[in-house]
Amino acid sequence: MDIWHPDGEYSLQGVTDVDDIIERAALFSRAAHQAVGQQRKYTGEPYWQHPVAVAETVSAVEMATPEMIAAALLHDVLEDTAVTALDIEECFGQRVTVLVQELTDQFIDPEIGNRAHRKALERNRLAHVSPEAQTIKYADLIDNTTSIAARDRGFARVYLAEKRLLLEVMTAGDQALRRRAWRVLEEGEAKM
Repeated sequence: MDIWHPDGEYSLQGVTDVDDIIERAALFSRAAHQAVGQQRKYTGEPYWQHPVAVAETVSAVEMATPEMIAAALLHDVLEDTAVTALDIEECFGQRVTVLVQELTDQFIDPEIGNRAHRKALERNRLAHVSPEAQTIKYADLIDNTTSIAARDRGFARVYLAEKRLLLEVMTAGDQALRRRAWRVLEEGEAKM
């Protein structure tokens, strides 16, 4: 199945023809992130590898559903690409769309305040999202923390402090994965 346009843009055509929601989400995520040329900040690897890593972590959780895994694959598309919530709903349904929206940063406009203020607002919001979204967020934190702590000690100090505060209030997701996120955070802090 080809979901690429010759001009490098992604197409929703064909994505809905795949029966498996996880496979469709993987194709969709990859196409969306590649359409904007997104790469991982520290490695230059294709960005779509990050949502795949998050989805793999989520898939190992006992409470994981196909919708959660699909949302893990799609968790950054609203923030980073031209994809809209309507696009996600048309291809993956309302439950996946709600999860992706719960995982999408809402307080990004610098006019709201400085980074610390915006992160505090986001933290308060994430404290009240669904247990499924919090579980996906734990997996996201694990992958990002590992990458940042290994490659950018200066930013890692800020990032790890923010994630510590976030994990303190995000308590409703899968507890085994939350404990793992704490361990990865503490290992990162020990390297500083």
